[in-house]
Amino acid sequence: MSARAGIVITGTEVLTGRVADLNGPYLADRLLELGVELAHITLCGDRPADIEAQLRFLADQDVDLIITSGGLGPTADDMTVEVVARFCDRELVLDAELETTIRRIVGNLMSRYPGVDAEAVHAANRKQALVPAGATILTPVGTAPGVVVPGHPTVVVLPGPPRELQPMWQAAAATDAVADALAGRTLYEQETVRMFGLPESGLAETLREAQRDVDGFDRLEITTCLRRGELEIVTRFEPQDAPVYDALLATLSDRHAQEIFSTDGALVDDQVAALLTGRAIATAESCTGGLLAARLTERPGSSAYVCGGVVAYANSAKAEVLGVDPELIEAHGAVSEPVAEAMARGALARFGADTAVAITGVAGPGGGTEAKPVGTVCFSVALAGGTVVTRTTTMPGGRSDVRDRSTTIAMHMLRRVLSASR
Repeated sequence: MSARAGIVITGTEVLTGRVADLNGPYLADRLLELGVELAHITLCGDRPADIEAQLRFLADQDVDLIITSGGLGPTADDMTVEVVARFCDRELVLDAELETTIRRIVGNLMSRYPGVDAEAVHAANRKQALVPAGATILTPVGTAPGVVVPGHPTVVVLPGPPRELQPMWQAAAATDAVADALAGRTLYEQETVRMFGLPESGLAETLREAQRDVDGFDRLEITTCLRRGELEIVTRFEPQDAPVYDALLATLSDRHAQEIFSTDGALVDDQVAALLTGRAIATAESCTGGLLAARLTERPGSSAYVCGGVVAYANSAKAEVLGVDPELIEAHGAVSEPVAEAMARGALARFGADTAVAITGVAGPGGGTEAKPVGTVCFSVALAGGTVVTRTTTMPGGRSDVRDRSTTIAMHMLRRVLSASR
């Protein structure tokens, strides 16, 4: 049995859905990487009794480690440290060195706001220097420190903002208290395969075959997920079972060589970024409204290959900005392969690029026809050397689903065209 952990996400804004929980998934992934069995992720509001109830619930599940997120600020509803101290039967004590650190951080922040009563702000933030006796203090990333309280279970208290929690978790994981709590963990290896163009039912059938044919299959922990139109297969296994995983990968490769695009966990975005090295790309978008350009520029360093993009939503914009012949639109409609191809060629010319991608479609909920129902989207990838690949697909889902999945299809078209051109 591996070491076990539980996560408590606090905050009424998260409980009610006004703020999405990003910390639970992040911490879950980090625990899996460490070989820790995650027992539960719980959500609760900022009420002390509810926070303590979650801590006691997880302790009753015999977890070795509890991680909390949120409730470390200076306001009245920030009370996680106080509740954890009571749960761990430890006195809250003022750490003078931490108080000085927090005062310096707050002072630097207040220098940007002349006229604010700095002493009142310092007084409000002083509560953040109160920590459970014997706890290890985690240096603030914002103004709030974290703490690690040793014991069974060991409790790690982290702030709510992800930009603060993520680096602080790395510091917490390096403490002796966390190392002791996780001493019984099982070390796992984890591999990720990504596929595109295969329905979940097809993968399910292959996995059933593998369960029958691969010796030791039951020693693999396999999780599948459909994300942005791609299938993600994550497999965890103990190091001695690497040959079993290799046999599974061979089965997947035999059945789905065309659909597998990554066996090392790399995203299509990573692959496209690498393929665009030394190239210059432009986008021409209608129904996706710039989402593809945004996706291409998410990667640091994308300015080296992204020239720019045009959101040509109206037919007049397609004609005036991208040079699409209005008669072409009149003859085939704005959502058509000839128009998509003309948009791609127009983007090449407009930006002086050597690579272009165009998308035009019916995202819905209205605008569909019998010939072109909602979800019909046309794509075109054009290279300056004359290569043009154009296709049309009809996809299910609402407006946001169609728009988001369209960017995935465009990225995979781009990956295949660029790979073939090498």
